[in-house]
Amino acid sequence: MCATLDYYEQHAARFAADTLDVDMSALHERFLAGLPPLARILDAGCGSGRDSRAFLQRGHRVHAIDASPALARIATANIGQQVEVLHIEDLDAKACYEGIWACASLLHLPEAAMPDALRRLWTALKPGGVLYVSFKYGDREYAEAGRHFTDATEPRLRDWCRELKDLQAIECWLTEDQRPGRSQTWLNALLHRGPGP
Repeated sequence: MCATLDYYEQHAARFAADTLDVDMSALHERFLAGLPPLARILDAGCGSGRDSRAFLQRGHRVHAIDASPALARIATANIGQQVEVLHIEDLDAKACYEGIWACASLLHLPEAAMPDALRRLWTALKPGGVLYVSFKYGDREYAEAGRHFTDATEPRLRDWCRELKDLQAIECWLTEDQRPGRSQTWLNALLHRGPGP
């Protein structure tokens, strides 16, 4: 993770510029459809702040975090509120959010760390809540251009989620990268938490 974080510290401005205006509205609509009005949302690994900005514009309450101090500064300016510097592996919230958005953020963790990271996000989710995650589609774990990547398929994701309590449904679908010149296929998933006891 250190090399990946170093990458974002060094390339934060370029990364933010390349991602800030990408149209994610179709994914936003699918995620927000499962949330109440004025929902409290955790944007876990917010990057440029693109998605937090969209959720705030829809009237939701957003807590945005990112592991990169440089990206957190940029996102703070883009969304007009403080972004917390926090690694997902250090998240310790309990039943705070109706929705959690982890767009292309878990994919930088080693596969061995994935079940614990998902458990931390799940613990932060309220009963009845929805967790969105996305990964590059595939079954590899590798380093590329200074960053670590763990890809996912639906069976792989389901395996990482085996220990999540009250997991009601996992809804998966594939999309193509929305950035110009990219041909990457993405696995998207909504993890629905049951209402609990």
